[in-house]
Amino acid sequence: MRRLRSERGTALVEAAVTVPILLLIAVGVFEFGRAFQTWEVLTNAAREGARLSVLPNSTNSAVDAVVRNYMQTGQLAGYSSASVSVNRSATLTVNGQPLSASQVTVGYPYTFMVLQPVARLITPSSTTGQGITITATAIMRNETQ
Repeated sequence: MRRLRSERGTALVEAAVTVPILLLIAVGVFEFGRAFQTWEVLTNAAREGARLSVLPNSTNSAVDAVVRNYMQTGQLAGYSSASVSVNRSATLTVNGQPLSASQVTVGYPYTFMVLQPVARLITPSSTTGQGITITATAIMRNETQ
């Protein structure tokens, strides 16, 4: 049998089609891994704030400082622009009994490093990869004096 066309360059065309797709998948994995790590730091920061807020003599400013310090130690660059709210009059139901509790909620403005610029290269008006707010909440029962 005689080949009518040469197959030279076929591998180059296949690589040109698949490499950008593989790179986009790899970038997505790294970006969402980074977002998950940020959520873990925020969850732990909210938990540390809740631990302090259940103590009888703690103040909201002390809770805010502990949460922001944890975020800074966790290397979150925008820790100063995060929102921290403390609700000392929350209720927690345990075995059907409502108990007094404190709830700490942290909202962090998260921006994607690579996903947004890559999406903008493909479609300039794309909203894919725009910044989001990651929220973490912790609630703990208040200690009595």
